[in-house]
Amino acid sequence: MRIRGVIFDLDGTVVQNDYDWTRIREEIGTGATSILGYLDSLEEPERSTKWTILETHEAEQTEASVLRRGVRELLGLLHTRGIAAALVTNNSRKNAEFLLEKFDLAFDCVITRESGLWKPSGAPFLEVLKTLGLEPEACGVIGDTHFDVMAALDAGIGAIFLLSDEPERFAGFPVEVFPDMDFLREHLESLLAA
Repeated sequence: MRIRGVIFDLDGTVVQNDYDWTRIREEIGTGATSILGYLDSLEEPERSTKWTILETHEAEQTEASVLRRGVRELLGLLHTRGIAAALVTNNSRKNAEFLLEKFDLAFDCVITRESGLWKPSGAPFLEVLKTLGLEPEACGVIGDTHFDVMAALDAGIGAIFLLSDEPERFAGFPVEVFPDMDFLREHLESLLAA
């Protein structure tokens, strides 16, 4: 089936920043569990205190974010081919909206953590499919982490494209890894022409 929609991750994919997730996990005390899952499980006042730690790091990185080279061109290609573009992020709506406005970007569907749906669960991707009226096999995912892979597989989406200069990190996963957005755009262009 032809790709009719593409789901993008935000941080590390659409924009580049420098989150130190190991340090953030240590400061919050999450251990190996998902940061959002951990924070969601806490009682007050610990919950608010630890959310503030995450939000402080997010605000710094959001402010420092730069648009990844090639994003506009890829979104333009999808738009001219009539392919929907969605954004799914574990970041907040406030930060997502700030970045979309800052870089003048638009997506057909935006899902942030306020929805209560977050990666690595496939739930936010399933919500995109429902909203855009797409089947999993007609959708692709573009991300940069294992959470993106896990969420795509959980949602039944098999076309998974990752941006990384360390392809060995994803060995054994059913993904295609690209060093940058330009290589990915060329690959998608050839797929869409087929």
